[in-house]
Amino acid sequence: MTDPDDLLLSDSERLHALTALGDHYAAGRLDDPEFHSRSGDIAAARTLGQLRGSFSDLPGGMPLTSVDGMIVQSATAAGGELVRTSSSPAASDPDRELQDLRKRGKRVETLDGLVLGATLVAFLVLQFVVGWDYAWIVWPSLVLTLGVPRAILQFTDSDEELYEELKESDDEARKERLRAATERIRELGDGRETRD
Repeated sequence: MTDPDDLLLSDSERLHALTALGDHYAAGRLDDPEFHSRSGDIAAARTLGQLRGSFSDLPGGMPLTSVDGMIVQSATAAGGELVRTSSSPAASDPDRELQDLRKRGKRVETLDGLVLGATLVAFLVLQFVVGWDYAWIVWPSLVLTLGVPRAILQFTDSDEELYEELKESDDEARKERLRAATERIRELGDGRETRD
C-alpha cells in the first residue's frame, strides 16, 4: 500500500492548498515573506507529504488529507480572528486596550442585533397577532433599550467611533492581504501553466 505522503497532487489540490494558505495570510497569521515562501513551496509540491511543513504551525492543519488512498479536500479552516494564547508574548497596554475595545464593540453589536430583533418581533406580535393599535410604542423604547448594553459594557460614544475606525482599518488590511494572496496564487498558477 502506498504511503499517503507519497500520493501525487493534482493542480486543483495545489490550488486548494494555496487558497487555504491565502486565508491564513488574510487572517494575519502569516507576514508577507512567510506567505511568499510557503506559497512557493506549495506551488512546487508534487506530493501530499511535501505540503505538511507549510501548514504544520497553522490552525486547522493540512487542508488536504488521505482517505483510502485518495486525496480529499477539507474546508479551509483559516478564517476568523487571530486569538492570542497564553504561550504568546504578553500584549502591551495599548494592544490590550484595543483588544478590549474590539471585544466590547463586538458584544455591543451582537446585543444591538438581539435588541432590534426582539423589538421587531414584539411590534409584529402586538400589531398583527394581538391587534393592538398602539404597537408602535415599542419603537421609541428602542432608543432606551439600545443604551443599556452600552451602559453595562461602559461603551462610550468615543469608544464607538474608535471601534468603527478599527473595524474599517481591519477590513482594509484584510482586503489588501486577500488581494495580495490572490495575486500570488494567480502568479504561481501562471508559472505552473508555462512549465507544463
